[in-house]
Amino acid sequence: MTMMAMHRILVGVDDSPDALMAFDYAIEEAKKENLELVIVSILESDEMNVYQALNKDFVHGEYTDLEKHVLNYRNQALQRGVQNVRVVIAEGEPGETIIDQVIPKVQPDLLIVGSKSQKGVAKYFGSQAAYMAKYAPIPVLVVR
Repeated sequence: MTMMAMHRILVGVDDSPDALMAFDYAIEEAKKENLELVIVSILESDEMNVYQALNKDFVHGEYTDLEKHVLNYRNQALQRGVQNVRVVIAEGEPGETIIDQVIPKVQPDLLIVGSKSQKGVAKYFGSQAAYMAKYAPIPVLVVR
């Protein structure tokens, strides 16, 4: 069996301890193998109430805050020696959005995610990671 050539790693971040470990692992792999690192974070619209979701200023503010936060991750990766780093921000349910929108756009060779999420009831069951591991068209590494 031969190993496939990897060019790009996609890592999901949400500030949970498991996602931070996944981020650290992704940095080390990208640096060691000289791979592009794509950092993705999802603006979860289900965390907003109906009035917030309808308020374009609120949503724009949330998006802008998330963008700034994810750029901090990018800077960390660059400072730690990853040569090629970019960020992607999308909106929706994290697992579905990453599988249906982000992976087709980014075309990574590997997805790295933490086993437990930061928000909602899903954080206790790891349902986002399980969903991605089940439905991703690429290998998924779940870190815990």
